[in-house]
Amino acid sequence: MARVGLTAERLTRAGAELADEVGFDQVTASELARRFDVKVASLYSHVRNTQDLKTRIALFCLEELADQAADAVAGRASKDALTAFADVYRDYGRDHPGRAAATRMRLDPETAAASAGVRHAQLTRAILRGYDLAEPDQTHAVRLLGSVFHGYASLETAGGFSHSAPDSQETWTRILDALDALLRNWPTASPL
Repeated sequence: MARVGLTAERLTRAGAELADEVGFDQVTASELARRFDVKVASLYSHVRNTQDLKTRIALFCLEELADQAADAVAGRASKDALTAFADVYRDYGRDHPGRAAATRMRLDPETAAASAGVRHAQLTRAILRGYDLAEPDQTHAVRLLGSVFHGYASLETAGGFSHSAPDSQETWTRILDALDALLRNWPTASPL
């Protein structure tokens, strides 16, 4: 019989909070069971194992971040949309480092295709429409933006920019200016 009060949703949310506290890699069903003061077996009525728990956390975090990004870019275009979108990713990474790591968990293709990860790509492509990029350049730009946003947030969270001037916010502003300029003047591929 399932322990009263435990649900897959409650465990997932608690797992996301745990990820922010100890790091996504350290989240286990055992650690979560300790938080609820239950035996690990009590969790297995709601999640199959630690991998299932982590997948649920990743899906939850992808959805949470996509909702925040969609709200931030609504009604915006071009650089304004790019900046709002980028700031959501940076803030999420700083405020929720474990959850941000969960959004980068490798999912099987079927799970990934049904996840909010698809919304992230759609939101990015919607922003890029303001820059008039055609394929395959649009896909290259999606990958560039994701790399910059996730990479910067990861390095900043790890303290990588705290050892020297200028302030990381100044650098972030310059990076967004540079990305905007690059997207406006995207280089065309030279024929081979």
